[in-house]
Amino acid sequence: MVLKFDLIQTIALAVAVLFLGQTLRKRIDFLEKYCIPAAVVGGLIFATLFLVLRQTGILALEMDITLQKVLMTAFFTTVGFTASFKLLKKGGIKVLVFLGVSVILVLLQNIVGVSLAKAFNLNPLLGLATGSVPLTGGHGTSGAFAPLFEKAGAIGATTVAMASATFGLVIGSMIGGPIAKRLIEKYGLSQNHHKSKAAGKAAVILVEKTKELIPGNFASAASQIILAMGLGTIISTFFQSVGMTFPSYLGAMFAAAIMRNISDGTKLYNTFMDEIDVIGSVSLSLYLSMALMGLKLWELAELAVPLVVMLLAQTILMILFAYFVTFRLMGRDYEAAVLASGHCGFGMGATPNAIANMETLVSKYGAAPAAFFILPLVGSLFIDFFNAGIITAFMNFFA
Repeated sequence: MVLKFDLIQTIALAVAVLFLGQTLRKRIDFLEKYCIPAAVVGGLIFATLFLVLRQTGILALEMDITLQKVLMTAFFTTVGFTASFKLLKKGGIKVLVFLGVSVILVLLQNIVGVSLAKAFNLNPLLGLATGSVPLTGGHGTSGAFAPLFEKAGAIGATTVAMASATFGLVIGSMIGGPIAKRLIEKYGLSQNHHKSKAAGKAAVILVEKTKELIPGNFASAASQIILAMGLGTIISTFFQSVGMTFPSYLGAMFAAAIMRNISDGTKLYNTFMDEIDVIGSVSLSLYLSMALMGLKLWELAELAVPLVVMLLAQTILMILFAYFVTFRLMGRDYEAAVLASGHCGFGMGATPNAIANMETLVSKYGAAPAAFFILPLVGSLFIDFFNAGIITAFMNFFA
């Protein structure tokens, strides 16, 4: 029996799956602690049910996922609007250094992934599906690039990337604290910091302060997103015309960045970032729900051993990199130790995981305001551009 869902039914199902994930996330402490997105929780449960129904021959599902690409493009367009070079310049030299450190990690993650894939005699693109695509990039980047890997012959890339991204969220939250604790205590870095929760909360306020949302601004925000998406199709078409394999969202991302920096530089129009962020959050949640609902979990069976080895290697890389590279290049001081912990969070998972890692440390050892300013700028804004470019280069080389 085949059950078919049309476009409207599919998006409605995605919303139901998202609600399921939100409900479970509120009730299960583990999911909240490790910042597992509600869409991932609900989507994986649905995909598991889909697997059981398929393998037992009871039911097969067909869904119209036309809106998935639209939602994906909308989300990455909102990411493009965050790329304000005025903010990057304002952040100073340490922001640029941390961005450089993060780019080096992206390169190493992909080199490790591709090398191990070749060692297991697998398609190199499957190695990328365990590299910076799911780890530095997360579920959103996985859903964007992995289907391109599959079109190029890497069967199971989407499932591998999504599984790796989920693994990264958990492990990135587990290794960050112990690494920083070891650095702080080994080098006596906490002696000049006040050990109070109040100090930690003061640091968090620096990055969490936002403006009140204005309903009237949503129309302008939505219009700018749609305009950037339209302009992005022209940019994407150009790159594709010169023979590059290019994810469809990247053009819109660049268009949005151009629009944001014109706004910053000329003041001809306003870019309402708080409202744009809300639209992006909604788009990402629905997009991930749809992407995870259709995961083909049965494809993981024959890749189980290589996947475990590759993810363990990526974890070791992250531990060594944070301890010996991030800490040293960021100044070998208390702020650098806190940044090393945060780097584990977004280098393996996502920026919220990084903030959670750092919050835990500052509540015990004292405030680290510079770390709380530097990491969100790089982790939430600029690294996505560099990561996408590096992944595209690797993909075109190995495809």
